[in-house]
Amino acid sequence: MDVFRLSGLGVLSAALLIGGCASTAVQTKDPRDPLEPFNRAVFRFNSDFDRAFLKPLAKGYRAITPEPVDRSISNFFYNFADVTSAVNNLLQFKMSRAGSDVGRVLINSTVGVLGFFDVATNVGLPSYKEDFGQTLGYWGIESGAYVMLPLLGPSSMRDTFGWAGDIVTDPLTRIDDTTAHVSLLALQTTDRRADYLAAGDIMDDAAIDTYSFLRDAYLQRRLSLVHDGNPPLTENKDDVWKDIDFEDKKSDKPTPAATQH
Repeated sequence: MDVFRLSGLGVLSAALLIGGCASTAVQTKDPRDPLEPFNRAVFRFNSDFDRAFLKPLAKGYRAITPEPVDRSISNFFYNFADVTSAVNNLLQFKMSRAGSDVGRVLINSTVGVLGFFDVATNVGLPSYKEDFGQTLGYWGIESGAYVMLPLLGPSSMRDTFGWAGDIVTDPLTRIDDTTAHVSLLALQTTDRRADYLAAGDIMDDAAIDTYSFLRDAYLQRRLSLVHDGNPPLTENKDDVWKDIDFEDKKSDKPTPAATQH
């Protein structure tokens, strides 16, 4: 498992889209974040660590690594993630998706030369990237309190326990050679951080409460992933379409409700 997983980086792009219309943030107590004072302190530590070490390292990596090589390295590690995804799709009884994941691993590990080339996507096998946190959510385990983990970034109580399952299924944990193991983890971390340099810079420059922004984006993204892109409506979020009648059973003309906007 990537000890410097930095899962927060994975939601930066989503956060930018979600908050595209927001220029300020009002800090209110969020019931999903009862540990907010502790989480904010950890967030500041993570941010300082990133600025001092990871971001400069990622910039250096990006400067010396040709784009095709960078893409191949990312593909190599994504191929490992497909193994974990296959196991979790099986645990969720999503057999079609599990079959796609297994097919991806087989094709990319052989024709794709150990995963450096993503041949599977080109032949129509989609990537799902399920993890054990999503599996727990699928079986009804609530997300629990939001938690910011040192170095690892945003998580929840459920996803933190879920990482135990990810560790077991991660092929990197099967590497006995300590030097090779640590080297691959360092490369994986650097490669992932380099992928989000542009998004991170925009987040740093935006006039927002970055902590709240990242928290909300993470929780929304995880909810969407657990429900395969179709999350249920939350109690504090009304259905904006509920008052619109899309079908007038008496005539072919649109109803006033449908034309009021």
